[in-house]
Amino acid sequence: MNILVIVLLAMLTENFVLSKFLGICPFLGVSKKISTAAGMSMAVLFVMLVASLLTYTLSTWVLIPMDVTYLQTIVFILVIASTVQLTEMAIQKLSPSLYDALGIFLPLITTNCAVLGLAVLNIDKGYNLIEVLFNAIGAAAGFAIALLLFAGLREKMDTANIPKSFRGAAIAFVTAGILSLAFMGFSGLAPAN
Repeated sequence: MNILVIVLLAMLTENFVLSKFLGICPFLGVSKKISTAAGMSMAVLFVMLVASLLTYTLSTWVLIPMDVTYLQTIVFILVIASTVQLTEMAIQKLSPSLYDALGIFLPLITTNCAVLGLAVLNIDKGYNLIEVLFNAIGAAAGFAIALLLFAGLREKMDTANIPKSFRGAAIAFVTAGILSLAFMGFSGLAPAN
């Protein structure tokens, strides 16, 4: 499959947050400020890239040859948890303010089903290493686009005159739904698998 098509599918058409509804916890929890959303986007990009490459390698060279593919989910979760732990330690050391701003949502990348979903999807689609790399980049870019757009909208809503019954979580869910509908417009952009 063409690399550009893989990236576009992962980023827009099959966006994990807005089309597959995976990774909703950080999407709703870290989207109050653009700066925090940008930091989370970079952390998810790193985790998705490293976890995708490691899970592909382990699946191709260990699980499949040893005929133990039934361990795939457990192995993938361990790889993702280790990657998130390393990412958390790096952010804590390099940017303590970002570490404090992300709070509990940083270790929750471990349970972000978008990361596990990407690792499983890479194997299920039979991607090679290059395709896995670009699918991870596209998926992470799609996550970042969704998160940053939503954060920008939420910052704008903080200064808007919203009816009292819609303030808080209600308007956030309505806005997320409208954003998801907008992403449905990309469905004809690239051919689906």
